[in-house]
Amino acid sequence: MKTLSIMTLAATLAATTALAEPIKIGMITTLSGGGAGLGIDTRDGFDLALKLAGDKAADITVVTEDDQQKPDVAVQLADKMIQSENVDILTGIVWSNLAMAVVPAAVQQGKFYLSTNAAPSALAGPQCNKNYFSVSYQNDNFHEAAGQAATDTGYGKVFIMAPNYPAGQDSLAGFKRFYKGEVVSEVYTQVGQTDYAGEIAQIRDSGADAVFFFLPGGMGISFMKQYAGSGVTTPLIGPAFSFSQDILPAVGDAALGVRNTASWSPDLDNSANKTFVEEFRTAYDRLPSVYAAQGYDTANLILAAAEKADVADQDAFRDALKAAEFDSVRGKFSFGPNHHPIQDLYVREVVKDDEGTLTNHIVGTAMTDRGDAYAEECKM
Repeated sequence: MKTLSIMTLAATLAATTALAEPIKIGMITTLSGGGAGLGIDTRDGFDLALKLAGDKAADITVVTEDDQQKPDVAVQLADKMIQSENVDILTGIVWSNLAMAVVPAAVQQGKFYLSTNAAPSALAGPQCNKNYFSVSYQNDNFHEAAGQAATDTGYGKVFIMAPNYPAGQDSLAGFKRFYKGEVVSEVYTQVGQTDYAGEIAQIRDSGADAVFFFLPGGMGISFMKQYAGSGVTTPLIGPAFSFSQDILPAVGDAALGVRNTASWSPDLDNSANKTFVEEFRTAYDRLPSVYAAQGYDTANLILAAAEKADVADQDAFRDALKAAEFDSVRGKFSFGPNHHPIQDLYVREVVKDDEGTLTNHIVGTAMTDRGDAYAEECKM
């Protein structure tokens, strides 16, 4: 009887093992050019979470490719990963124009797409999809928080500026949604622009009380350096992307004291975040950015879902993703009905830490439990 019991147990364990499916993930992100810092942090945060998971990540394979910040390259890579690599999940895209080129076709082919960053309004609203999850935010969110912060600060007139692509358009829409003062000028720059002399002249002549700008990656570095040398003293406010950890060393002391908005900060007081910041700094000898934090959370969401369901059982795996039962570095985290986060948004200020490193510290909360403006348009 005892022997039969052991044999039965062994058969049960074997059957359970056989049902466990490995997961193959295709990471398409920007690893070269002016936006490389954003993609590198995304990749490194994601990889760190898998490394720290140990044996729990043993059956996860990640194929990583450089999209070169070009939509056509991103599409080619996605096709290759879906058709040749047979990935289960795609992730990693930083830029919204690339996401719009890749995500709709990927989810229509039955693949999961988990966004570590780009989350354009169309994918939150009319083009939402049951297999698409944004683990970052909805594009408008950080900018909405900046609009609220500008209102709370009492800025009566603001000059606003962003690149002319989907995330830039969402950024200014988000800012205006919660800013109650006067927008004295709304300017769209070129993606990848490096010379901002004309825009700085417009700011000088605008009579604005403050400038809100969204210029991620190399664009923000160029603008901040030129602004600091221009003699214009109009206060700046922006989303975290304009003052993220990946660009602060290049911007230098010109960023000190500038306030920006985000769902995450290295000084957020929860155990998951403390572990993340410490382990990231140990592994890569630098502080993490918001891109790294979002990459880290995305990997941990996948790990949590994989513990509950096989990726081959799409309905069960989708439910496991939606439950979001993982320890987010942001603390509170849940998904709304369109698979976009509901989370708190903070006001941060650029400071120097005890080691003299430029970083961000939280100085207030702009919004609590913010979802997004497009969920009602999602007919999932």
